[in-house]
Amino acid sequence: MCALAALMASRWARRLAIGITLIGAVLLFALNLRRAGETAGRHAERLNQMERQNDIQRRMLEAASNRSRHRDELAERLRDGRF
Repeated sequence: MCALAALMASRWARRLAIGITLIGAVLLFALNLRRAGETAGRHAERLNQMERQNDIQRRMLEAASNRSRHRDELAERLRDGRF
């Protein structure tokens, strides 16, 4: 009778250990998903910032390419109203 009780207790202990292990694995998986989501969000924000900076840089270069080369050209553009 003691052997039967010990066997039942050991089966119960094994099932409990397996259950706890599975719950732990699910929790770790969920935490890893959360961390991956946060990382993806940071990367998306960084990409948006880089796109904005590149757009600003492109507009600055376009404006610089259209600027007057010397004072006479600037004066002429001001007179014509093209500034």
